[in-house]
Amino acid sequence: MCGRYATSRSNADLSALFEAADESDGLEPDYNVAPTDPVPIVRVSRSAGGRVLSTARWGLVPAWAKDPRAGARMINARVETVTTSNAFAQSFAKRRCLVPADGWFEWVPRTQRTPGTEKTKPMKQPYFMTLGDAEPCVFAGLWTVWGQDEGRLLTCSIITAPAVDDLALIHDRMPLLLPVDRWDAWLSAEPDPALLAPTPSSHVARLELRPVGPRVGDVHNDGPDLVAKVPAPPLRSSDVEPIDLTLF
Repeated sequence: MCGRYATSRSNADLSALFEAADESDGLEPDYNVAPTDPVPIVRVSRSAGGRVLSTARWGLVPAWAKDPRAGARMINARVETVTTSNAFAQSFAKRRCLVPADGWFEWVPRTQRTPGTEKTKPMKQPYFMTLGDAEPCVFAGLWTVWGQDEGRLLTCSIITAPAVDDLALIHDRMPLLLPVDRWDAWLSAEPDPALLAPTPSSHVARLELRPVGPRVGDVHNDGPDLVAKVPAPPLRSSDVEPIDLTLF
């Protein structure tokens, strides 16, 4: 998964969807979420006695970190190492969360012909993976609290896994997407590697792999136009080339 996604649902909508008490700081639509941005998460709170909707900073900051800036490098946790990682293992065991999103972005290398010539130049076509307006993508996530007193900071990370099915045409990694029947276990079950099972192909098949415009490449741009569909050649396996466009 790349270091960008979109989340535009209101706190009232998310609170109702996840049957969670709203403890967020108020949520604004963000169509170009980047590392260290505030994002909504759903977690279980003992003090509240159930699910709560919270605002967390994207990029988990382990309790042992000396500086919260360390979180910018920890936006993703891999399924292959999350149970043993010094940064993520404790959160996997005790502090799992759901991260709702409209969808996420990836970039596919392509070549573009210069008009009027035979010359081509490399480009990166962004894609937005989404279930559409009616249903959010729900990422498996982790959370923790860093600091003390007024300096306490709630942070989170998103679990990533090897890409499956058509998503492998976009990138070799994907967020671990959780269908609704896996939400309860992810939040409340005892820690078990079975929680990290791949996203079912039936769920992945419902995703739209939507080509979008290049403005999403600049983190300063925002707005619903970033997720609008644009014309693009069909995806083919030959489009995929080794390239490092992610932050994990």
